[in-house]
Amino acid sequence: MSKKIIFTEDAPKALGPYSQGVVAGNTLYISGQIPLNPKTEALVSGTISEQAEQVISNLESICSAANTSLADIVKLNIYLTDLSNFAEVNQVMQNKFSEPYPARATVQVVALPLNVDIEMDAIVLLNE
Repeated sequence: MSKKIIFTEDAPKALGPYSQGVVAGNTLYISGQIPLNPKTEALVSGTISEQAEQVISNLESICSAANTSLADIVKLNIYLTDLSNFAEVNQVMQNKFSEPYPARATVQVVALPLNVDIEMDAIVLLNE
């Protein structure tokens, strides 16, 4: 099985030796996205809701570059440095996603790249 690398200027460039997304078969694997605005290359430093919106926007841009959408995400992982932000992130997710929602895990971690408060990665089923 071959793999195809997905890259878009509408999502942050990789901060290390990895790709924004990789297609293998009929699945897109999206690397962890943080609240980095790809146009300004600045971190969104507002509320956790504003940060989550930027992260989801980054995921959406990578999905779009692979001709798919947030609706095709089958597994979403959310990493938070403080689980007390769980309810706010849930609200953003409800605003950005519709039923049926993807499977999801949300975990608290000690730290994330660039000392951000949130990161998300996703597995996406591609339309055939």
